[in-house]
Amino acid sequence: MIAGFSITSLLLILLAGIGAGFVGYAVGASSLVSYPALLAFGIPPVLANASNTVGVVGTGIGGVMGARKELKGQAVRSITYVVIGAFGGVAGAFLLLKLDPSVFEFAAPVLILLSSLIIAINPRGRMQAKQAAADATAQLKHIEATEATEATEATEAAKRATTPTAPHRPPEQLVQPMSQDSWWVWLGVAAVAIYSGYFGAGAGTLALAMLDAAKIGPFHKINALKTLIGTGANISASVVFIIQGAVDWPAAIMLCIGCFIGGYIAPPITRKIPANIMRAAAVIAGIILTIDLGLKTY
Repeated sequence: MIAGFSITSLLLILLAGIGAGFVGYAVGASSLVSYPALLAFGIPPVLANASNTVGVVGTGIGGVMGARKELKGQAVRSITYVVIGAFGGVAGAFLLLKLDPSVFEFAAPVLILLSSLIIAINPRGRMQAKQAAADATAQLKHIEATEATEATEATEAAKRATTPTAPHRPPEQLVQPMSQDSWWVWLGVAAVAIYSGYFGAGAGTLALAMLDAAKIGPFHKINALKTLIGTGANISASVVFIIQGAVDWPAAIMLCIGCFIGGYIAPPITRKIPANIMRAAAVIAGIILTIDLGLKTY
């Protein structure tokens, strides 16, 4: 036994972490796996949620490191989102710890159902499709511009001989300046950060949908930006949970290791599995969990 856990239990938590990391990469809902797994081992809801936040924090850090290319040139916005995320995470963490535990127990089934519905609606997939269409349009314009240049080569040969023509490239889609953001964007970022600190399942997808609605920038860039909000929130919330002694360390450590492994092995595996199948499985699991917790709570 280690701190009340058998070796078998710790290994099962590790496996749950691997599943959470995999699902988190595939459909953005790792807590749908990790949170109920901790509950299954008898950890009280609030303690399980706090330990879960600490356990999955490595996923966000890895995501930010992997998105350095997309975040290039966005230093001010990146820092701003991390700071807002950090303050929101602290607020969410204190809400979780200071409110009566029954408040979270009653809210958890609703929050899980909400995250399941977000996955079912699939705003991420719709944004990817929209981005693919925009990229195809830009590529078509690039081809047309190249063909137009080649058509005029005969008449402008002398001029090009002395002044080489720069190759035509599709214009890079940029993130709009923060001064152009709508006022509600900042409220949305803060709300997502607080939700991340309080519970967090589906928070990344919520942030992605909000940034897309605000027309902040192309999919691959706002996908990186939404990671900053959740990472800032999870790190600050984890600090609060640790200081308050609200973390079950054996479970959190094994969960963290598992999440890292799951996130690492997910990319090559998910390429071979249709996204709709993974999404449907996550939604079904979320609904079953909602019903199970709802019957026990209500």
